[in-house]
Amino acid sequence: MDIRKYIVEENISVFETMRQIESGARGIVFVCKGQKLYAVVTDGDVRRHILCGGSLEDPVSVIAHKMPVYLKEEQEEQAGSLMLQYYITAIPIVNDDGEIIRIRFWKDEGDNKVKQEKRRLNIPLVIMAGGKGTRLKPYTDILPKPLIPVGDKTITEHIIDRFAEYDCRQVSMIVNYKKDLIKAYYADSEVQRGIHFVEEMEYMGTGGGLKLLAGEMKSTFFMSNCDILVDADYAEILDYHKQSGNIITMVCAEKKYEIPYGTVRTDQNHRVLGLEEKPQFEYRVNTGFYVIEPFFLEQIPHNTFVHITDVIEECITNGEKVGCYLIHDDAWMDMGQFDELEEMKKRLENL
Repeated sequence: MDIRKYIVEENISVFETMRQIESGARGIVFVCKGQKLYAVVTDGDVRRHILCGGSLEDPVSVIAHKMPVYLKEEQEEQAGSLMLQYYITAIPIVNDDGEIIRIRFWKDEGDNKVKQEKRRLNIPLVIMAGGKGTRLKPYTDILPKPLIPVGDKTITEHIIDRFAEYDCRQVSMIVNYKKDLIKAYYADSEVQRGIHFVEEMEYMGTGGGLKLLAGEMKSTFFMSNCDILVDADYAEILDYHKQSGNIITMVCAEKKYEIPYGTVRTDQNHRVLGLEEKPQFEYRVNTGFYVIEPFFLEQIPHNTFVHITDVIEECITNGEKVGCYLIHDDAWMDMGQFDELEEMKKRLENL
């Protein structure tokens, strides 16, 4: 990696910095004084500067964060956990003189972790598989979404097998729509996964369906929607959840959206205050993967249709600790719609 693509001098302009960020395609550059690390700037910093009326000719020091997070060479193994702790996507490694010698990017961490032996977690997994999968019609008129094939396995087999790598083999699946098909499929000796099926008698939503496990779940457990795959270190997700003392932790993906037009900012009298070409916006999106404490189930009302997100909002209102574990967008695969299903197939073929 040529780290020069991610380094700028302190005396360049915001405009030149923006071009360097675009060139590096990682959304970030580090500002140096001579060879020494001085500050950090992200594409978000540039956008906020422009939206606030700042000039592109201003020096980058105007928008730079002067206390960047970094690690010394001997601390480099902490890079992944430190990026997670501070919700940052890159961290420079510096020598004793404060000069950048390497840059670790969160996007690359997944590839490194794949090579590491998975930690044995041995905690339960709940898969929400009761929905009708209306966005995948007409496929789901014939097959329930949990049995939609993605490559050589169903989506739920992919999910179960990924958790099995962490020795999470106690699997409960909440079923409703075409539940007999699902149960019959997993009764086959060639695909058996030892699943405990929990049947909804009527549609209860992701929260109401989860309530059916109240009293059964005695310890922390994972929960996953039946149409998503997450490439991340599940052990690190669990560690973050435990260390934070959360009642529930949501695994969220950082999504960037670009408006494909030039936008105009005006005041209340429609006077133009500024222009921005193809602005980008960042959001943290709920992937449908959670770490949950049994106490969370007590917050769900009995015999009520309710979504898990509504219960989460109620927990926040009541002062309970709700956490967010951030992953990159490309670590999340969702097959909820046809184009996303095809993309998931392609990605799994390349693994």
